[in-house]
Amino acid sequence: MRPGGAAPAGTPDAHRLHASLWLAVAAVTAWSAIGPKDVLTWWLEAIPALVVLVLLPALYGRFRMTSLAYVLVALHAAVLLIGAHYTYAEVPAFDWLRDTWGLSRNHYDRVGHWMQGFTPAIVAREVLLRHSPLPGSRWLPFLVVCFCLAFSAFYEMIEWWVAVGSGDAAVAFLATQGDVWDTQWDMFLALVGAVAALATLSNLHGRQLAAMGLPGR
Repeated sequence: MRPGGAAPAGTPDAHRLHASLWLAVAAVTAWSAIGPKDVLTWWLEAIPALVVLVLLPALYGRFRMTSLAYVLVALHAAVLLIGAHYTYAEVPAFDWLRDTWGLSRNHYDRVGHWMQGFTPAIVAREVLLRHSPLPGSRWLPFLVVCFCLAFSAFYEMIEWWVAVGSGDAAVAFLATQGDVWDTQWDMFLALVGAVAALATLSNLHGRQLAAMGLPGR
């Protein structure tokens, strides 16, 4: 093991970790697909996780990311797949939290949109450090946050297009739960997630990149 807190991406330990993460996501995908609350919503919510399940192994030989990035992607995929199975407005654990604490809504979708900033921040940071002239630049954190906000805004537009195209069938996908400011909350939480990821994980991420012989700052 290296000082970055995880094995370098090319070691047998790292390969085993990455394979285990892929198998875990595949297992959660299989569970999620069995008897979902709403089939259309399942497909709409699960598609990003399904793309990751296919795309990352296909790119593994050419663009192998840090273990930190793979762990975050796996966690994010699990969040998506749980929301896809129950719908974001009806995840049982968050129903319990709502009822126990007298909350106004099921807040699982807030977690999902926070992750929508948290995970892409580290992935975008890695791509920019490895394939752009930004290593060592003070612009890097700003551009990473801008990317995450743009990604979140584009996802909100996808939700809008789906709602226009499918009408009432998109209610579970939107998961607004009557909140007129839901879209703004979603983008704000993605912003908070991105800033939190950079504030807490940049040093660890940098050490893992350095262990791979790549620029980490």
